[in-house]
Amino acid sequence: MTPRRTLSALALAAVATVAFAPTAVAVPHTANFACQGSTPVGPENFTLSQSAEVTAPATVAPGGGLAVVIDPAPNTVPSSVNGYTVRRVQSLALKVPIPANSTYVSATLSGGSNVGTTSLTVSGGIATLSASGPIAGGSTFELPTVTVQLKAGSSGTIQTKLYGTSYSDPGLTFTAVVSSFIGNVNVPTRCYPNPNPVITTTTIG
Repeated sequence: MTPRRTLSALALAAVATVAFAPTAVAVPHTANFACQGSTPVGPENFTLSQSAEVTAPATVAPGGGLAVVIDPAPNTVPSSVNGYTVRRVQSLALKVPIPANSTYVSATLSGGSNVGTTSLTVSGGIATLSASGPIAGGSTFELPTVTVQLKAGSSGTIQTKLYGTSYSDPGLTFTAVVSSFIGNVNVPTRCYPNPNPVITTTTIG
């Protein structure tokens, strides 16, 4: 093959790759969490919210690869909850299910600030983003961006949602350290998204 024909073939291959690559669609989403903290005087209920931009392709070929990107927006730890002063938050864990009709391949974390050491683990079809903290009450933080590489199944749809259905089946957990009349107290807290809509949908086909 002559150099000119070689270059032409490479150019056509590049155009074909771009033409058939899944086009990512970014969806802004605000998750509203119903939370319950276990205090020495009984449970305390409250709400939290976290905004993020979630990106996934609209379509993917059967057996093809795709990336789902969850980019959390900066947030602020409440300085007080139900009259309790929040000193800090630590040991945070946020769960995201690996979608049906897909297979987990790999995941990476990038960015994030004021959240301590972060890690991502996958077990039992659930990806868990962990952040050690501590994050001081009233301070701003940003969770890292999560990029999950998936392999599409043979048919159907791949839908991104958060995990959690109740306080006993939480999708977000952390320990809040609050001040009280007996000093600083650790308050284990469990939260679940309420409501929990589908955020992105990728059609296999």
